[in-house]
Amino acid sequence: MMARLRVPERRPGSRILGVGVYRPTRVVSNDEICARIDSSDTWIRRRSGIVSRRFAGPDETVVSMAVEAARKAMAQSGTHPGDVGIVLLATMSFLEQAPAAAPRVAHQLGARSAGSLDISAACSGFCYALGLADSLVRSGDARSIVVVGSEKMSDIVDPEDRGTAFLFGDGAGAVVVGPSDTPGIGPVVWGSDGERHHLIAHDRSWLDARRPTAPWPTLRMAGPEVFRWATRIVPEISRQALERAGLGVTDLAAFVPHQANARIIDAAANSLGLAPHTVVARDVITAGNTSAASIPLALDSLLSQGTLSSGAPALLVGFGAGLAHAAQVVALP
Repeated sequence: MMARLRVPERRPGSRILGVGVYRPTRVVSNDEICARIDSSDTWIRRRSGIVSRRFAGPDETVVSMAVEAARKAMAQSGTHPGDVGIVLLATMSFLEQAPAAAPRVAHQLGARSAGSLDISAACSGFCYALGLADSLVRSGDARSIVVVGSEKMSDIVDPEDRGTAFLFGDGAGAVVVGPSDTPGIGPVVWGSDGERHHLIAHDRSWLDARRPTAPWPTLRMAGPEVFRWATRIVPEISRQALERAGLGVTDLAAFVPHQANARIIDAAANSLGLAPHTVVARDVITAGNTSAASIPLALDSLLSQGTLSSGAPALLVGFGAGLAHAAQVVALP
């Protein structure tokens, strides 16, 4: 008789237990950005809604910002480092290809026996990591998971590129995901369109940087094409995520899309027909586009206002380079 493998007992659900963020100390105005590009504060506000963003200093790294955000999320949730089974770090701006940043984050958190890995899904990275965390907790493979989005976009954006310099900022946001008797994270809806990967991409590979006179690879974006794609895909996957969660648009307490551009956020909200009581995250105004960090940063900003109830449903939507996208409904911590 063949031996049978034993697997962990599945859990009915998972939920977000705590949220934490780190925002760099340096605030950068539109006027400071415009000193190096042909633009103006009025143009930037009209095109993106952004008034300011934060830039990290030399001592504020992808790892250090992730650690500070995660520590706050763990403190809020009462999670001991020894209880952390896995650390998932979503980032597109960590400049070392190997080893990954997540093991260093786990070590500094004191979660030294935890599994850890980086997730490279750009602005969708947090939603991808959250979907994986939900599955890992429900499968029984991990009890508590730290999910972090941490970005130092100022390292990979050309400050003289008119198409991107004004958009991006730095920061980190984290959540702790743990087991729940009732589902607190809905099914993830995700996908990608690799045929159009070039719409948001580095202008050259790191291999080119080995040549002494080669410029540093930096991020470039085809703005109008990305705008058209985002304003179509965000409402589409939002409706799918709501349907899979068994909820309607009017059930939402909050809409927390990736903070790419205020015009995209407003277009998506209008397309969905959100109810008057649904709070829409607009952290982009003072944080800019922080890629994988933007959703937890925006979520924390909404929660800090104290107007949302614990357990209320919020729709999270990530979209960006890849072109990757992901969405899920979560119960607010």
